Amino acid sequence: MNSAPARRHVLILGGTTEARRLAGELADDPALRVTSSLAGRVAAPRLPVGQVRIGGFGGAEGMARWLREHQVDALIDATHPFADTISSHAARAAADVHVPLLALRRPGWVPGPGDRWHAAGSLADAARLAPALGERIFLTTGRMGLATFAHLTEPWFLVRSVDAPEPPVPPRMAVILDRGPFTLDGEAELLRRHRIEVLVTKDSGAHATAPKLAAARAAGIPVVVIRRPPAPQGVPVAETPAEAADWLRTTLA
Repeated sequence: MNSAPARRHVLILGGTTEARRLAGELADDPALRVTSSLAGRVAAPRLPVGQVRIGGFGGAEGMARWLREHQVDALIDATHPFADTISSHAARAAADVHVPLLALRRPGWVPGPGDRWHAAGSLADAARLAPALGERIFLTTGRMGLATFAHLTEPWFLVRSVDAPEPPVPPRMAVILDRGPFTLDGEAELLRRHRIEVLVTKDSGAHATAPKLAAARAAGIPVVVIRRPPAPQGVPVAETPAEAADWLRTTLA
């Protein structure tokens, strides 16, 4: 009697909407066994369907060891576009173990008519640029990068993050604990209520957080947009979960 063929093991480095959608799309494929990995930086993450592991790997070497020990057949890096450290580790680990790797990256935002965008190459660039544009700054870059703005004593910051930030942080700061999706009306009211003069954001490209850009445009507020790092050299990129699923099935065929 012939036994059923072994299911191919797919590891998704997740934590994004796209990663959850991809895990959901692959969950019903009887030929695949999908594991989603979350970094564990958010206290109550939104979990994808299927098997989930939480925590780091211990660098590129630790990830390579995990790929080998768990017999991973394909690796998809669907982390946040600014999670460049884990993306670099994934590229090194996949190359070491000879596992095919794909980066799933949603498209970045594109300025439109009426936008007053100022490009920044890093958080440090944004910290230098924003105070020259206004004194009341809406900072939506996440709690992990607040230390870069901690030396700024004159501007007032409104910080929005999923979990409460930890020091060092700017001395003049109010915090809103919230998670998208956000609405245009809600973002417009937030800008008015706090008399925001500058918006600082990363080019995450997420639809859930894009309304703040439209609200800033309508209010004539300048926006400092931090450019995203490129995917590691030589790693193919898909822009949607559907594209990633097609790549996976072609690669494992």
